[in-house]
Amino acid sequence: MVWMLIGTTFLLAGLVKGVIGMGLPTVAMGLLAIVLPPAEAAAILVVPSLVTNLWQLLAGPRFVASARRLWPMLAGVAVGTVAGAGVLAGNVAGLAKIGLGVALGVYAVVGLAGLKLAIAPRHEAWAGPLTGAATGLVTGATGVFVIPAVPYLQAIGLERDELVQALGLSFTVSTVALAVGLLRVDALAAHTAWISLLALVPALIGMQAGQWLRQRIAAATFRRVFFAGLLLLGATLALA
Repeated sequence: MVWMLIGTTFLLAGLVKGVIGMGLPTVAMGLLAIVLPPAEAAAILVVPSLVTNLWQLLAGPRFVASARRLWPMLAGVAVGTVAGAGVLAGNVAGLAKIGLGVALGVYAVVGLAGLKLAIAPRHEAWAGPLTGAATGLVTGATGVFVIPAVPYLQAIGLERDELVQALGLSFTVSTVALAVGLLRVDALAAHTAWISLLALVPALIGMQAGQWLRQRIAAATFRRVFFAGLLLLGATLALA
């Protein structure tokens, strides 16, 4: 049953990422954390997340320019994630699950409300590192990469293709930092690494299917259903 859950989870998570360009770690952590300890769920996430986000990153138009602009935020992500990984793997795993539920709920509410922020370029020097550190701490504690990095990247005025590439860059750094953090607290076992590698197969199948599906449905409709599902899932985790 656990193997079936893992395969189905990454197939669904890859499908979501293929359609809307993000959501693989969010869906995977949300579903796996129902039956697995958060640290183990995060460890299984590492390989599928890294490969799919590198794919997304390298397909973008301006990698060097994006990295130069976003490096203060990315540095904050790396430091915060490694520092916070002990929460995910510690004796407060129950609190980490509640934190994951809250993070999913916040992300869903932001998405459903269609909130759009605007950050002027002159504020990026301080807003970027602050956002990165906050995202890193959330990632280290819950395994979810999206809050508040995604709203920040949407607020700094990137074009569509640049935004997709920036999301891939941010998620790639988050994934590597999460792996380092889990190694630091001895939560990345060899058997989990093999499971993570095998989970890449359904994730890639799902991502390909999602890219095919994206051409045939209204993205706005799918996003509403996706965020509503995340809200329900987040509430279930937080209140369980």
